[in-house]
Amino acid sequence: MIEFLGIWEQLNNSEFKYVEFDGFKKEAGLNSFTLTPKQWIESTNAKGLVSRRGRYGGTFAQKDIAFEFASWISVEFKLYLIKEFHCTQPV
Repeated sequence: MIEFLGIWEQLNNSEFKYVEFDGFKKEAGLNSFTLTPKQWIESTNAKGLVSRRGRYGGTFAQKDIAFEFASWISVEFKLYLIKEFHCTQPV
């Protein structure tokens, strides 16, 4: 998932900090690795995620990222997405 986030940011965010991304990518395989959305956003200057505290807060993602995350969590959801987009695409 971190690799997807990094590549999405590279393609869509000219202010993305590649060096910090590489550090996270190297650490991601370690058992002790943890990364919060807030850490990701602040360290890499990410634009695809937004994290807000407090009432009505939460973590929000750009549509491509949200779909990838949801499909990573649930195979069933991924299959529904594929089916939906195959049916709505012009032939």
